[in-house]
Amino acid sequence: MAKDYIEITREISAGMREMRKDMPDVMQGFSALAGAATKDNVLSKKVKEFVALGIGISTRCDGCIGFHTKALIDLGATRQEFEEVLAMAIYMGGGPSVMYAANAMLAWEQFSAKVE
Repeated sequence: MAKDYIEITREISAGMREMRKDMPDVMQGFSALAGAATKDNVLSKKVKEFVALGIGISTRCDGCIGFHTKALIDLGATRQEFEEVLAMAIYMGGGPSVMYAANAMLAWEQFSAKVE
């Protein structure tokens, strides 16, 4: 059965809401780190999201693939840009990255269908 990246991100978001209640200092610190790291600077937010996607693929993190794919779609990434990043992740990560790049493609299809 195919993974449902919309559901994966929904479930993780629910868990993160609980963590925000139970560990507010940690989660506020993480949010501050994420905001500082991803803001537009020399590299655009979109480029940084592509970097995060590549790392998510190489570390085999379904949640990362889901969240960063959705962010990229929201930022106006094209399918061609997305596929070039998948190609780089495959080049750098070999066979396991092929498997998770295929998962990322599935996430792209799922989140793109939701936007249309």
